[in-house]
Amino acid sequence: MKILIIVPAFNEEVNILNVVQNIVDMGYDYIVINDGSHDATERVCQKHHINLVSLSENLGIGGAVQTGHMYALEHGYDVDIQVDGDGQHDISYIPKLLQAIKSGNDLAIGSRFIRPNDGFHSTGMRRLGIRWLQRCIHVVTGLNITDATSGFRASGRRAINLFAKDYPIDYPEPESIVTAYNAGLSISEVPVKMRERQGGVSSINVKKSMYYMIKVTLAIFIEGIGKKQERAE
Repeated sequence: MKILIIVPAFNEEVNILNVVQNIVDMGYDYIVINDGSHDATERVCQKHHINLVSLSENLGIGGAVQTGHMYALEHGYDVDIQVDGDGQHDISYIPKLLQAIKSGNDLAIGSRFIRPNDGFHSTGMRRLGIRWLQRCIHVVTGLNITDATSGFRASGRRAINLFAKDYPIDYPEPESIVTAYNAGLSISEVPVKMRERQGGVSSINVKKSMYYMIKVTLAIFIEGIGKKQERAE
């Protein structure tokens, strides 16, 4: 299997070199998508000859990840795996995600909640939000996705083809699960451990979190219920 690691990065000058080095040490191809960073992320990548696509402006995580899917499609990869540029994802779990794809799944999501005593589980408020999104996705799809906001996920060839053409832009992880389900893709979760951010500052604050929850909840129901109505007609 031809495998690509997609690393979306926005203002990750502190973390990006270590993240890429860990990927290289495991022998995987990779592409860093610099999402219009305001810091030295691009300069660090260029200095160390890191494989890089730099977007001229900040498109958000969805635009950066879709760029990675388009790169994977264009270069003939069988699987691409999203790994955040902040060091939270333990890439030693990549083989488990790959195994889920080899077993016939189109999309494999790394979940920190399948084994609740392992690793970093985020703040209490974020966990509450994740549980809410879990229920929303279950209502419209019947799926029980325990970690809908996880950006540690593997996409097989069918998912790459879909996401290169149709991928949510702002906060895509939960909505893209519904998109994949509506396209008839098979989805599974894999238990993984996650770490706290290794450096830098998260772009998600309380105000953005509230906006996120409202926007994503609406998007899930619009995507899910709209498609159900289309099929009924």
